[in-house]
Amino acid sequence: MEITNIDKAVFENMILQFRNFKNRIDSLCRKYKSKELSQWIDNQDVCLMLNISPRTLQTYRDTGRISFSRINNKIYYKVSDIEELLKSYK
Repeated sequence: MEITNIDKAVFENMILQFRNFKNRIDSLCRKYKSKELSQWIDNQDVCLMLNISPRTLQTYRDTGRISFSRINNKIYYKVSDIEELLKSYK
């Protein structure tokens, strides 16, 4: 086992920097909390919600009627975007 001694001022500065880092991370988490994964759904869920086929959903993506994000070849949609699409039909 190796023991390393550091100056008290250096140690306190390290702790201060870690606290500042933690506060920045907490702030970012609060800012982007609304972007939780629970507000994203996949192709199957969208097809069920809209009562459409996967091919129709593909057409919506191709024509820009619905926005999406692709993560590792899987496509996700914001629930709010789906709700807006539903409102446009009414």
